[in-house]
Amino acid sequence: HQTFANMDRKWKWVPGIMLLMLLSHMTSALEVPLDLPQPPTIILQSPKDYIFDPRENIVIYCEAKGKPQPSFSWTRNGTHFDVEEDSKVLMKPGSGTLVIDISGEKAEAYEGTYQCTAHNDHGTAVSNNIVIRQSRSPLWSKERNEAIVVQMGVSLVLQCRPPAGLPPPVIFWMDNNFQKLPLDKRVSQALNGDLYFSNVLPEDSRNDYICYARFPHTQTIQQKQPISVTVLQISHVEGERRPGFMLPFGATSTKMVLKGETLELECIADGLPTPDISWEKDGGELPSGRISFHNFQKKLKISEVNEADAGNYRCTAINSLGDAHHIIKVTVKAAPFWVSAPRNLILAPNETGILTCRVSGEPKPKIAWFVNGVAIENAPEDHTRKVEDDTVILSNVQSGSSAVYQCNASNEFGYLLANAFVSVLAEPPRVLTPPNQVYQVITNSPALLHCASFGSPIPTITWFKDSQTTIKNGDPYVIHENGTLEIHVAQPINSGKYTCIATNHLGIKENHVFLEVKEPTRILKQPEYKVVQRGMSAVFECKVKHDISLSPTMTWLKDNGELPDDERFEVDTDSLTIKDVTDEDEGRYTCIMNTTLDQDSASAMLTVVGTLHFQFSIYQSCRPGPPTDLELTDQTERSVRLTWTPGDEHNSPTQKFLIQYEDLLHQPGVWTNLTEVAGSSTTAQLDLSPYVYYSFRVLALNHVGYSEPSQSSKQYRTNPAAPDVNPSDVKGVGLEPGNLVISWTPLTGFQSNGPGLEYKVQWRRKDVEENWSSATVANLSHFVVSGTPVFEPFEITVQALNNYGNGPDPEVKIGYSGEDMPLSAPESVEVNVHNSTLAEVKWERVSLSSVRGKLQGYKVLTCLCLRFVYICEQVLTFSGNHSEGQLPDLQPYSVYSLFIRVLNNKGEGPPSPTKTFETPEGVPGKPSFLEVTNPSLESLTLEWGPPINKNGHLAGYTLKYQQVNGTNEVGPIKVMTFLPNETTITIGNLNASMLYKFDLSAMTIKGSGPIITKEAFTAMDTIRTQPTVLTGKGKEDWKKELVNGSHSHIIKGLKPGLTYRVRVVARDAAEPTVHSTAVANRQVDIATQGWFIGLMCAIALLILVLLIVCFIKRNKGGKYPVKEKEDAHQDPEIQPMKEDDGTFGEYSDTEDHKPLKGSRTPSNGTVRRDESDDSLVDYGEGGDGQFNEDGSFIGQYSGKKEKDTHEGNESSEAPSPVNAMNSFV
Repeated sequence: HQTFANMDRKWKWVPGIMLLMLLSHMTSALEVPLDLPQPPTIILQSPKDYIFDPRENIVIYCEAKGKPQPSFSWTRNGTHFDVEEDSKVLMKPGSGTLVIDISGEKAEAYEGTYQCTAHNDHGTAVSNNIVIRQSRSPLWSKERNEAIVVQMGVSLVLQCRPPAGLPPPVIFWMDNNFQKLPLDKRVSQALNGDLYFSNVLPEDSRNDYICYARFPHTQTIQQKQPISVTVLQISHVEGERRPGFMLPFGATSTKMVLKGETLELECIADGLPTPDISWEKDGGELPSGRISFHNFQKKLKISEVNEADAGNYRCTAINSLGDAHHIIKVTVKAAPFWVSAPRNLILAPNETGILTCRVSGEPKPKIAWFVNGVAIENAPEDHTRKVEDDTVILSNVQSGSSAVYQCNASNEFGYLLANAFVSVLAEPPRVLTPPNQVYQVITNSPALLHCASFGSPIPTITWFKDSQTTIKNGDPYVIHENGTLEIHVAQPINSGKYTCIATNHLGIKENHVFLEVKEPTRILKQPEYKVVQRGMSAVFECKVKHDISLSPTMTWLKDNGELPDDERFEVDTDSLTIKDVTDEDEGRYTCIMNTTLDQDSASAMLTVVGTLHFQFSIYQSCRPGPPTDLELTDQTERSVRLTWTPGDEHNSPTQKFLIQYEDLLHQPGVWTNLTEVAGSSTTAQLDLSPYVYYSFRVLALNHVGYSEPSQSSKQYRTNPAAPDVNPSDVKGVGLEPGNLVISWTPLTGFQSNGPGLEYKVQWRRKDVEENWSSATVANLSHFVVSGTPVFEPFEITVQALNNYGNGPDPEVKIGYSGEDMPLSAPESVEVNVHNSTLAEVKWERVSLSSVRGKLQGYKVLTCLCLRFVYICEQVLTFSGNHSEGQLPDLQPYSVYSLFIRVLNNKGEGPPSPTKTFETPEGVPGKPSFLEVTNPSLESLTLEWGPPINKNGHLAGYTLKYQQVNGTNEVGPIKVMTFLPNETTITIGNLNASMLYKFDLSAMTIKGSGPIITKEAFTAMDTIRTQPTVLTGKGKEDWKKELVNGSHSHIIKGLKPGLTYRVRVVARDAAEPTVHSTAVANRQVDIATQGWFIGLMCAIALLILVLLIVCFIKRNKGGKYPVKEKEDAHQDPEIQPMKEDDGTFGEYSDTEDHKPLKGSRTPSNGTVRRDESDDSLVDYGEGGDGQFNEDGSFIGQYSGKKEKDTHEGNESSEAPSPVNAMNSFV
């Protein structure tokens, strides 16, 4: 939806077909679609004066478009520049842009004047003369500054005289501590850099007045040798004196300035007391809005100088003794500037066109015409061409006569060069507006339907509605020159299908668009004023009507801000509820209903009162009565006076009056707040806007609320006018490489001030001498500029205009075209490892031009090498233009690789070369586990695992242990060290029934790592055993439960009715193993069964008989054979019970003295068995053993026997029933 702004908005009709043809081409500069043949057009070139930094490559831009694609060539200092012969010069493919690598070369060799030529089959375009110069920052010439000694009160000048640089340096004065010297009305720095003292004081004495020159291109600073100033304070001091001028000299001086530049005038005076400076212009006033004063009124600046600024400027210096005057005679000259630049022509065969090159300047510029880069007088003769000073007339052009014309206008202060092609085409019409576009507008607002077209000859545009009705110019329709159809005040009846037809003698083309006129959004029930008692609820209603095809959004505001983030505020579809009202909730609440096309809003006040005040307000006061007798007087274009009669106050004074208006043209039925006046007033002067049909009403407000609205005033219409404001929130952002999206907030219909609202969008590259490009759009809030360079700053403006003129001059905003991925990777990557977990990485910054976007920073990706595979986990981003950063949290004794990418908003650039580095050893992590097993009376066995993170070569382990009581340490700390391959130890000589704390840490050459802690008890010595209760049934595996040396133990989880065997095993190796059995209770007590009682009686009788038999045999003197055998072969290992403590005698097993494999021998020389090898077999519990009926154990323990290999370490001593009983005592 665009038309180009260099089209005039109105035709100027004159008699004669010839002039009509000429004007038709003068007033239209159409863009040729790129698929059609056309001569070259230069779209990008470097500025005329290009100062380059010798540390960077020289880049001279020259880009052009055309069909076919143009070829490029260059001249330097007026002669052909052969790019291919110089290996240091590269021309970018597909363009004429030169990149000159001056590294290792003398940059001065490439200084000169360059010009680019773009050529194809249809013509040749040329660029400006581009003067290439190297920036220079020369050193200060060596000089010796004599010390200055002056008397207090006299004037003084300290000269700077910096070296001449390119561009000129920025001058400032500082001391040895790099602190700027304070400037004031008495001490000031002139434009030439010298330091002026109107009069010196003793505090001016110092030996470090240093002038610095900063050269902006090379970012270097040079300093002058320090100047020493001594101020003598003697008895005879020079007295007060009248002002006199130190700068400029004499009574008058002259100054020349070019139009459009900034004029700077300077006057510095001496005197005692210090004079004041004032300025005036003889015979006129200083230009307001463009004038500013600086340096304590000593400098006058006038921006955007024009011819009216020429004249005599008088500066006056005054103190208590008199005054002095100096006159500066200012003349204004002008480099050439465009009045009307030549524009491209598209002509059909046998048509006639005209090129104009109107310029101005002082002195008047000379105009020279060229065709395809050759002076027109030297070009081949063309009878269809006629040159008249600033005009070229082309008559009856023929196919094949396309060319590019150049106009060069110059005077002593500069030149202008413009290319304009003449393309001879015979092309049928084509419509450039996208087909089937849908335009949506609100009722009573203007609608613009576009029909941008191209053809040669220029097509004629005709509009139809619903493919039947021909649309003619006239109310309500206006057909603009560019083909756009405007409907001043759109109504629902205007909805429908519109067809535009473009025709010339070569063909016809049509396009369809659709207009949808929507109902406006209206608030039917506005929120009302509320007086609510504290702690109660307040409900504001806001019922809205809107077009059903639009999606509305309701927003509530409090005092024009967001609602408090409080759950007491509940927003419903058409209401706002505030629960448990507090004093802070008092204020104005506004509901806003937004759709994609319009919005409506309404407000109401909430007053919070206490109980008594609330009752008084309700029952004693009421809202005021509505005002009456509204009258309009003092009517002008932009204002009117409204007068009214107040209504009844109803026991509450009127606080203020609210004046609302209805715009019957744009928003009928919608009342908008206009202004408020005090309750004592009955009249108001109202400021109005153009192109509005006003109707007014007044509401009165007291502490209870607003009155009902008054009756509406009579209608008052204001005439249309040019817009008063331009669109707000103008931005320029590139969304893709090569584009720039210019967006803005459109004006409302009320702000349009008249019909035909459009927006003139202008853009040009910042800091590049080029003309503004522009386009005019309507019904849009953005415009896309294509074909822009990557990430270039653009100056952009958006100006509102309508049928009655343009809005005010728009404010220039800065936007950036789209970014692209960075081109370069950081180089010279270095890594300095500080310690085992911290390293520092440094790199060489990429050039900002290669970033191709806003530099966001550098991304460092660090990868850890694990088993020859790199795992990349750590990503660090250093924001800004950094060249170094730290890498924390590294793994010690590891191999890393890293690479760096530069970031912009588009993404990441290519990676730098990979850099590999190693971290040194560090302290290890803590051991992976620490377990305590096989506790006995005097020993504990420790097992541990190596650290997961060794962080180097393990040097061993350190074990610290001590006896503790809770958390209080009560025993001495003992330390043991181990080799790296040792992971178990049995520690002896411990105290029984005591808690020990063990701290274990691993070591490398860097030291010990964190500790792992474990606490454990030795066995209790109550019976010097720590039995284990084992249960089993049938041939199932034995289950083991540690009872920790207690006298009893409850076995849980037994099933009734089953028989279980229970063995109690003493785990101290010095004691014999003891066993016993127990039977779980059945569900039915067997002792109560008759058969069981009878069986027991029979057994008892049988035993009695056997005892009698034995008694009889004993009395006969017979010996018991077993007894004899025992007496004859007494087993030396069977020891009697000790009578004193009832414990077992000493027990020994020869195999128990064998040390465990891998265990460490304690210092006392004894070795204890590793308890991890515990089993039933270890304690003599072979699988062949049987229980006797009296509970004693028989079988392999009936006598001493050799151990089988599968039986393990078995006991060779059979326990007696007495011992078995002792284990349960």
